[in-house]
Amino acid sequence: MLLAIDVGNSQTVCGIFKQSSLICHWRLKTDREKTADELAARFLSLFTMQDIRFKDISGVIIASVVPTQQQAWQEFSSKYTGCTPLLVNSPTLKSGIKIVTDNPAEVGADRIVNAVAAFEQNGKSTIVVDFGTAITFDCISAKGEYLGGAIMPGMSISLDALANRTAKLPRVDISSPPQKAIGANTVDAIKSGLLFGYGAMVDGLIKKLSAEFTETPQVIATGGMSELISAYTESIQIVDPMLTLKGLYLLYEKNK
Repeated sequence: MLLAIDVGNSQTVCGIFKQSSLICHWRLKTDREKTADELAARFLSLFTMQDIRFKDISGVIIASVVPTQQQAWQEFSSKYTGCTPLLVNSPTLKSGIKIVTDNPAEVGADRIVNAVAAFEQNGKSTIVVDFGTAITFDCISAKGEYLGGAIMPGMSISLDALANRTAKLPRVDISSPPQKAIGANTVDAIKSGLLFGYGAMVDGLIKKLSAEFTETPQVIATGGMSELISAYTESIQIVDPMLTLKGLYLLYEKNK
């Protein structure tokens, strides 16, 4: 079994692959202070609920944008599964994607993984929109080139800013939609601004990015808020919350 780990700034997504099938997955809060032993304690119970043992894991791959947690996960992998993990930011990694940005070394591990998964899935020009702590737009050409993209603050950052930097605006749960764009009260006005507003921003940015392709790209959304926000856009064609885990599996297969 392969343990695939995607460590983001806010959440860590882990999945277990048996051959090519994703048999279970978990989305957990990223705690930058967790040690390898604390990770093991957490995953012992999660694994047990799925009738999985540490010794069942035959491979581990890690994509992390949190350096302290990458080290903890490496130690966890070696100590508890006996596997030396494959790191997505390794300079020897074979991805099948050519990074043609000004500085390829600065491209985040999660963005490389998404590009690999999208190109393997489509084989044509693609924009991947990843709704995480930041919203990233990754552009892949029909030749399998990672062209770059755009980064904007995620919705959770904006919600926190509204609640923390204003005297009277409340913290709002946006999981329930506003009835209409014109909010008749403060809560609905915030929901409208966040959901309709971010949907419009995403559509506008995708239009700008698409104009710089030689052919119309397909647009895929992933990340924790992808299913919520995609309903407020017109440009997103596919929603695949597991895209990053699929990319990790593909990278492991290319390098194992």
